[in-house]
Parts: sequence; C-alpha cells; structure tokens
Amino acid sequence: MTEPAVRVDTTSPVPPYEQIRAQLAALIITGRLTEGERLPTVRQLAADLGLAPGTVARAYRELETAELIRTRRGAGTRVAAPPSEAKQPDPNQLATLARHFTAAARALGASPEAILLAAHQALK
Repeated sequence: MTEPAVRVDTTSPVPPYEQIRAQLAALIITGRLTEGERLPTVRQLAADLGLAPGTVARAYRELETAELIRTRRGAGTRVAAPPSEAKQPDPNQLATLARHFTAAARALGASPEAILLAAHQALK
C-alpha cells in the first residue's frame, strides 16, 4: 500500500475501526489492493491516521476473520488470496453495515425515502 488510501472521519457516527475495515475491504474486493500486497503495520497506520493502535488492530482482526488479509510474524500483514469459491455474505455483517449507513444518512438529515433511494441507486 504505497499511498494513504484510508481516511477516517472522526465526526462520523460510524466507529473508526469500522471505517478502516470497510475501506480496506472495498479496496481488496475491487482489486485496488492485490493478493500479496503488504499493508502498513498496525502502529504505522494508527500513527498515519492519528488513532490508537488498538483501533487499527480491531479493523485488521475483522479483516482476518473475513479472510481478506493474513498476518504472519516476520512477513507482516498482506492481502489474502481471493477465496476459491464465492461465500454468502454474513447476514450479521450486512445488518451492521446497513445500520451504519442509515445512521450516517440520518445524521445528514436524510429522510427514510432518500436513504432507500440512495441504497437502490448504489446497487445499480
């Protein structure tokens, strides 16, 4: 990861670890971060973002649980190989993402109709 592609909005209702997790997951899933690419250390990314190392560590743990990254002593944290078969998304993770999105949209003053419209447009 050669450029700071992750940003954290401290005014967002979405917790910083979730912002980091979601952004890195999107970069990996879209192929902007490729298999074997090395991620910054927990301490380095925390320093770059002005966050506590535990915040970044939690995001990395969740990415490891999702099998998007792997950490090995001496080799650092790297993007994992894509799964050989497509997995069904975890319904709990989807519900959490939906709650974060709606909370952020409501904080902007969006109506339920506007939130649904934005979700439908994002799916296209």
